[in-house]
Amino acid sequence: MAERDVSVGQLLLAEYQTIKDEQKTRIGFRDNLLYVTLTVVAAVIAAAAQAKQTAMLLALPPVCVVLGWTYLVNDQKISAIGAYVREELGPRLAETVRVRGAEVFRWEVAHRGDARRVSRKVAQCVVDLLAFCVVPLSALVVYWVGDDVPAGLAVLSVLEAVSVAGLGVYIVQYAVPFGVGGDGAGGDGAAGDAG
Repeated sequence: MAERDVSVGQLLLAEYQTIKDEQKTRIGFRDNLLYVTLTVVAAVIAAAAQAKQTAMLLALPPVCVVLGWTYLVNDQKISAIGAYVREELGPRLAETVRVRGAEVFRWEVAHRGDARRVSRKVAQCVVDLLAFCVVPLSALVVYWVGDDVPAGLAVLSVLEAVSVAGLGVYIVQYAVPFGVGGDGAGGDGAAGDAG
């Protein structure tokens, strides 16, 4: 029986390593999405200013929505991995090696008790909203106050504004602490922690 327990423990540790590697990869990808967004925003604004074509700013909302949604989805997966380790994998391993659950993967729980966690989450929510929502909405305002806005592009720009606002709602819902944001995972990752 002892051999079986060791094998199960080894499998659980291998699973832990695999999902932590995935989490680490997702954290790097998620964080790079902010840099990509800043680069795209700077390039589009520079091109629009150089060409003196405010219509070029209409490229920002769809790009920011796609990048922002990808950022948010990765952030949710990062949080889901942390929750899985805390709620499923840790207790299973603790049972297998016959120790109290709190003695396994302690960091997965300990870092969540940080006194500044909520303020970090609020700050990260503001950064996310600025990068993925405020910038493209500002571009739309600049476009709207410009001269000669064709009806077709005006309709397109309103649809873009609605999609950016929708993304903003998801960002805020997800950032609300303690899962108030809808699916119970809200706030677990939007502050840039690993779950």
